[in-house]
Amino acid sequence: MTDPKQFSEDEWREKLTPKQFHVLRQKGTERPFSGEYDQHYEPGSYSCAACGQELFESETKFNSRCGWPAFYAAQAEERVNLHRDTTLGMVRTEVTCAGCDSHLGHIFDDAPQTPTGQRYCINSVCLNFTPHSDNS
Repeated sequence: MTDPKQFSEDEWREKLTPKQFHVLRQKGTERPFSGEYDQHYEPGSYSCAACGQELFESETKFNSRCGWPAFYAAQAEERVNLHRDTTLGMVRTEVTCAGCDSHLGHIFDDAPQTPTGQRYCINSVCLNFTPHSDNS
């Protein structure tokens, strides 16, 4: 199997929809309150739409009212990478998929109501959802 980190931009363009390519590979952002998973709370797991690596569990998802899916923890810390982001005149922490280096969103320390105090603010277009089976 080919390492997704070795894919060329042309290979990513073929694999992803134009919207996914813009967000995942060009560090874009979908419009707030427009994503499929913003108000989605079914039990299951969320994986990277680019490479399929599992990233978040529904148990850590919460309604932050920010307009994007919010999680207070990644499924496993090594599944995501954090990077300093100083674009747009702000200082933020970018979240990327450790499996393919795709942009997912940003993490903020502004969720005191959660066990970690953190809010992973993730674009819906970056995620695929797999529901838990009834016997899991």
